[in-house]
Amino acid sequence: VKPAHAFYFNYNTDGYDGDVAEDGKSQDGSETLPYIDESPTMSPQLCAPQGPDGETVSPTPPEGLVPGGDIEKGLEMKKLVLSGFLASEEIYINQLEALLLPMRPLKATATTSQPVLTIQQIETIFYKIQDIFEIHKEFYDALLPNIQQWDEKVTVGHLFQKLASQLGVYKAFVDNYKVALETAEKCSQANSQFQKISENLKVKGPKDSKDCTTTVSMEALLYKPIDRVTRSTLVLHDLLKHTPKDHPDFPLLQDALRISQNFLSSINEEIDPRRTAVTTPKGEARQLVKDGFLVEVSESSRKLRHVFLFTDLLLCAKMKKTAVGRHQQYECKWYIPLADLTFQTLDDSDSCPSIQVLPEHEIEEMKIKISLLKSEIQKEKKAPKGQSRVERLRKKMNEQESWLLLHSPTIPFRIHNKHGKSFLFLLSSDYERSEWRESIQKLQKKDLQACVLSSVELQVLTSSCFKLRTVHNIPVTSNKDDDETPGLYGFLHVIVHSAKGFKQSANLYCTLEVDSYGYFVSKAKTRVFRDTTEPQWNEEFEIELEGSQFLRILCYEKCYDKSMLNKDDNEIVDKIMGKGQVQLDPQTVQSKNWHMDVIEMNGIKVEFSMKFTSRDLSLKRTPSKKQSGVFGVKINVVTKRERSKVPYIVRQCIEEVEKRGIDEVGIYRISGVATDIQALKTAFDTNTKDILVMLSDMDINAIAGTLKLYFRELPEPLLTDRLYPAFMEGIALSDPAAKENCMMHLLRSLPDPNLMTFLTLLEHLKRVAEKEPINKMSLHNLATVFGPTLLRPSESESTKGQHITSASDIWSHDVMAQVQVLLYYLQHPPISFAELKRNTLYFSTDV
Repeated sequence: VKPAHAFYFNYNTDGYDGDVAEDGKSQDGSETLPYIDESPTMSPQLCAPQGPDGETVSPTPPEGLVPGGDIEKGLEMKKLVLSGFLASEEIYINQLEALLLPMRPLKATATTSQPVLTIQQIETIFYKIQDIFEIHKEFYDALLPNIQQWDEKVTVGHLFQKLASQLGVYKAFVDNYKVALETAEKCSQANSQFQKISENLKVKGPKDSKDCTTTVSMEALLYKPIDRVTRSTLVLHDLLKHTPKDHPDFPLLQDALRISQNFLSSINEEIDPRRTAVTTPKGEARQLVKDGFLVEVSESSRKLRHVFLFTDLLLCAKMKKTAVGRHQQYECKWYIPLADLTFQTLDDSDSCPSIQVLPEHEIEEMKIKISLLKSEIQKEKKAPKGQSRVERLRKKMNEQESWLLLHSPTIPFRIHNKHGKSFLFLLSSDYERSEWRESIQKLQKKDLQACVLSSVELQVLTSSCFKLRTVHNIPVTSNKDDDETPGLYGFLHVIVHSAKGFKQSANLYCTLEVDSYGYFVSKAKTRVFRDTTEPQWNEEFEIELEGSQFLRILCYEKCYDKSMLNKDDNEIVDKIMGKGQVQLDPQTVQSKNWHMDVIEMNGIKVEFSMKFTSRDLSLKRTPSKKQSGVFGVKINVVTKRERSKVPYIVRQCIEEVEKRGIDEVGIYRISGVATDIQALKTAFDTNTKDILVMLSDMDINAIAGTLKLYFRELPEPLLTDRLYPAFMEGIALSDPAAKENCMMHLLRSLPDPNLMTFLTLLEHLKRVAEKEPINKMSLHNLATVFGPTLLRPSESESTKGQHITSASDIWSHDVMAQVQVLLYYLQHPPISFAELKRNTLYFSTDV
């Protein structure tokens, strides 16, 4: 058996009953291409076969199911195989029936003065369909009662033997297939009436399905018999596997299999018309190497595409809109032969279209909406009549996650064809961009010939995409099943230690990506270690996880050559030296201790350690017993000791950030190195003399991180436990005047040190946001970072609300409101301490 054949029948993913597995809908011409590999080792796995009552039976791996002559199990499996095959047989009969339906009226008009088709055309197009229909109808009617009264005495071998002996009629059909297809195409071009008929053939659904009919084209239906031949061979393999050798069926099934296989090898050479689309110009099999969803910028708007990389070409497709219950199909938007595909060279980046990027706060807002929906869905699931609401909420969540998927990527990935036309994709992860680039470059190393596909070939290739694709759903969490792991919510601490294995010394740094909301984003970056083959970063990061399952590490060589920098501010021109990922397994990660690991990539080894704190733990504030120091000490104790209105640490960090961090992209969002933050924490706690020197030398993200940590470690959140419920109620008011009154009253109720510190921070954050065009941090971004740090339900509050199940639900439910509270004050005209204290009622111009 030539291994190249294995591609044409992708056994492991869709067996003979693939029709049934796909909700029992008929396939829509998106069949696997019919080159059949007769090796019995390729027997299909079972694809969720349906029991006689239409219940899907979970697929059980056929291997090793009949150990030690487990006859019962074998029989059960045999029945599953048969009932699955029977269901797909019913669909096939319905397809043939739909094809025959127009034949009689067409024949009737053929003899009139205005024939739609001539008798000869009709006979060519419908050649042998009636015979095939009758053979299968008879087979189905004989097999059905056997499955309904199933026991170990039932024999079906004779039925399969008879079916195999009638395969000759398929030989005639296959020989005529190409002519039939061409005739049908010609006729529908010449006659609009026939075109209408041939585009809209109605196929009945299975008896027990609610879906009555599906509309299928004649071309798709004419292809069904070719596909069907291969299926009976597959089912015979499986039946034999589950039939004891001494069962009367065994020799009959063996005989049927022998006939079918001989028949297939005799026609294999002849099923040619469809092979062309899946062979490259050099006659090799065109295989699918990689596929996935990418966002394309076309006519300056973002479109979600499914991109397929084949052995010699890249095809960009979109899902056609189909009626509910119909098979989805792809429509090709464009393709580029790999021989003609080039990547962006740096000097032509002048002409690149500007990419519209949504303000980050819109993206953050959407994430919070999704978190809220998630917790709402969890609640509804437990409710008695929640099911229909869950469906509605799911649908909404799917729309929102799809929106997020479309609007959040910003990393450009450009490719050109030989005419210089460029295509632009946006990705959210540099890891993925380099995976696409590497896969393409690897294929380009082979000696490729450029190919031009005829429209039929393109159509066949595009329709094969449906069957061949490996990524079935857009990567959003709402497409995941409930029993799939939801991923981790909380904080992942990662220390990137060092790397070795570089051939020559270079300026090296690493970035860390995690997946949240279904797609990967970059979360942290080490400093550049200059001119070394063994960088020792030893930097610690704290990464917030939102349903994450993987951590990816990318290692880059920094490019300092200004001429190499791209016009596009998002273009990362640094060279990726290696990349790798690890799965975040809740068991290993969740232990209290650090877990050391190594990722190997391209001969480079990166050493790192990680540990994870779940939301519930990180919410607990541990009041420090010590009264010295500033971290974890009550704010009034610190201000009293310092004789200050606002703690020294807050003033110093703010001053330093305003001095040199205000133009830093992602200030307060990018996590600083944890070891630097620890050093600053210790310095402030011990009141070190050289604290100012330290501050001026320290990476600015570490200083921003220290300020966030200070607020997070306060034994009581800045806006106090006592007032937390009132803040939640105040922000929920809808009348602006009432809200204003309440929100100001709440500030007035804060202890003086808390209020002064809060107002100082508020003014600082407003100044940071004024530089949003440069630092990309809007008021909303800052509210998202600081809100949950300054306001948090006290532990007694969260235990009171026990109806909300887990900490992550409490978190997602409240975090939206916490962000809104801080945002309210950030968007409010300046608030002065004196005025606040003077006015019992506080009116602002806004109301």
